[in-house]
Amino acid sequence: MASKTLITPEQYLAMHFEREPEYVRGELVERSLPTKPHSRVQHRLSLLLDRIGDCYPELRVKLADDLYRVPDFAVYPSEPEGEPTSVPAFIAIEIKSPDDRRPAVERKLDEYAAWGVAHIWFIDPEDKKLFVFDHGLKETASLNLPQFNLIIQPADLFD
Repeated sequence: MASKTLITPEQYLAMHFEREPEYVRGELVERSLPTKPHSRVQHRLSLLLDRIGDCYPELRVKLADDLYRVPDFAVYPSEPEGEPTSVPAFIAIEIKSPDDRRPAVERKLDEYAAWGVAHIWFIDPEDKKLFVFDHGLKETASLNLPQFNLIIQPADLFD
């Protein structure tokens, strides 16, 4: 019978990685490798969302004492305090990679909601679809932030 080796948050934070994993209740969780479409969407989000706040691709955030995630993209009204920050993002965005599995993605989006993120978006570059997360993924024609007069259409993100 094999057992997993658990590490402490302090050990995780002291480690250096080529590609930052996430820390989930004592375990290191490898993140999916991005593809060119994933990276392209991330870049376009930077251009579109930069005017509404501070944009952070792949920022390590602390959701709980035993839970650190690295959203593909996070937006804050202003620079969040702490390193890693434990301040909930205004927007958290995950961009689908080919090896992402829906249950794992939805679990992560649920964690963002419990953390207090106001807007949670999921973007699928392969199928060119946009989703909002509100107790589950709901496909949408556009991503909207009316308070900023911002509407993101699929054509804004995909070729």
